Amino acid sequence: MFAFVIEPAQLHLTKHFASKFFHRLINEYGDCEFSVRFADGTNLASTPRSKFTLVINHPGVLEKILDNPDELTLGEAFISGDLDVEGDFEAALQFAELLMSLPSEFNGKLDSRLLGAAAPLHKNAANDPDLQLAGDIHSRERDRAAIARHYDVSNEFYQLWLDPYMQYSAAFFESPDEDLNTAQIRKLDRLCRKLMLKPGDRFLDIGCGWGGLVTYAASHFGVEALGITASTNQAQFAWERIRSAGLENRCAVRVCDYRDLEQAEAYDKIASIGMFEHVGESMLPLYFAQAFQLLRPRGVFLNSGIADSAIYHRPGASFIDKYVFPDGELVPLYKAVQQAEMSGLEVQDVGGFGDHYALTLDRWVELLEKHATQAREATNDATYRTWRLYMAASARAFRAGRIQLFQMLLRKPDQAAARLESRKTAA
Repeated sequence: MFAFVIEPAQLHLTKHFASKFFHRLINEYGDCEFSVRFADGTNLASTPRSKFTLVINHPGVLEKILDNPDELTLGEAFISGDLDVEGDFEAALQFAELLMSLPSEFNGKLDSRLLGAAAPLHKNAANDPDLQLAGDIHSRERDRAAIARHYDVSNEFYQLWLDPYMQYSAAFFESPDEDLNTAQIRKLDRLCRKLMLKPGDRFLDIGCGWGGLVTYAASHFGVEALGITASTNQAQFAWERIRSAGLENRCAVRVCDYRDLEQAEAYDKIASIGMFEHVGESMLPLYFAQAFQLLRPRGVFLNSGIADSAIYHRPGASFIDKYVFPDGELVPLYKAVQQAEMSGLEVQDVGGFGDHYALTLDRWVELLEKHATQAREATNDATYRTWRLYMAASARAFRAGRIQLFQMLLRKPDQAAARLESRKTAA
């Protein structure tokens, strides 16, 4: 972070104007409990029972906060360090939602000269908005690059706040105060039992991450497991886990795109846990068709992913799309069910687990904050801030019902090809 240069008289006007805005907000929205101060200690506004404090590290950020803010500009202000939060982070996110919902006439047209906009905001080189992915969206090459942008950040970084099995998907909690490790092991066991894994089954994990599910399934359920991932870092970590567990004869991981799996490789059971968000709506027919082809008759496919709300859509650019999951795409659950059935798969069970994901995200944020120094050393301050913000915001989105976690158990029926052909003819 570097010092900004702004004339004292201009800075005084900036603080005065911003203070008037925040006091008006307090008066008109009585449930707001917050404080705002400049990094130099100047207090702009405060309520008696403040849940959090916004710290203004750069006066230029006030224009982004006050003049038609959106998710992307507020997020960029935070990860650059121009804006900081002390205290209840979820309350700060709720406050951000209030700012984004204010009517345009609430403050009128702001005079940018009063907000210090002439002073340049910090450029976040670690998350350069000019860094674009090349190629056609959801092509193999671009999908690989998108995966690398997120998952190849640093294995050491993820180890700081994930459980020992390195599960980057929702745990399953018996109670809200249960520890993450116990809940993640329960999740792994539930997944294996839902798939009805048994010794000798050929099991495929699409998007296997760091290999936690394939090693658990091989060691506890006696299956022959293959995991695939587009991340080289994840595959290397997974192989180390496999070798240390002595599972080389029953477990393997490949760097591979799901579209490149040979359809001659038939599997009894397939899982895709937390990979669905990367597929893209346009690729869903191919995604489910590939699972259909890879399954043996009466084989089952457990597809778990985050679904978008069918009725809610926040306007404006998405912070997560730009800085966290490039080319990630959430679709409503009904579209996933429709495409699965059109591929010839039968829907056996559908369940929602958004509350469990919210609790999981809470644990991840707590652990990330606990290891903040090491996280910054393994990556950088911008990455630490980005993950802290996106995970806290995602937990809030689950609780608000804007997104949902679903698990869909699908089965390939006997004589599946004939049934699929009859469906197409009838249509």
